[in-house]
Amino acid sequence: MRTAGLEKTSEQWRQEIQEEKVRADQWEKRFHDARARESVLKKSLAEGQSEKEKLEARVAELEKALHQHRGRNSDIELKASLNRIEDLKEKVEELETALQNCELRIELLESKNEQWKEQLHQSQDQVRDRYHIIGEAVAQIREVADYLQTLAVQADVLSVKYELESDRGRELACLFKKVKALSIRAKLYM
Repeated sequence: MRTAGLEKTSEQWRQEIQEEKVRADQWEKRFHDARARESVLKKSLAEGQSEKEKLEARVAELEKALHQHRGRNSDIELKASLNRIEDLKEKVEELETALQNCELRIELLESKNEQWKEQLHQSQDQVRDRYHIIGEAVAQIREVADYLQTLAVQADVLSVKYELESDRGRELACLFKKVKALSIRAKLYM
């Protein structure tokens, strides 16, 4: 029984189960927090893509305006438009870099999310295994307690019968009293 950890009291088993439940809840909270961060990053990614599309549309408009200005041969306007286009191209590059960074962070979060899911499943499996072991231990304890009750009744009858007969009878009656005391203690586990 000691190697299987069955010498623990019911209260110790309950406390151990409660600790396992707390650990499982902590893993589940971490999992939900990761999901929330993933959702925020996906939203940020979508906004970045939307901004990129707007900037690309703006670049297209400016390039169109540039062609119109070329037709007018307006050097000043042309230089200003070119500068704007260059600025917008730089912004697009910055946004693309930010977008790539967001995608990498999302991949990292998804990887961590999978790890947390695996750890959550492992914790749940451990809790199920311990419930099973505890159930078996409780069943065995109840069987022993029931048997002790039966022995106590028999010991009580035999102790009355043998107590007065001899020294051996008194020793036997004393032994029966010990069995009876054990059966009273065993009632706590039933």
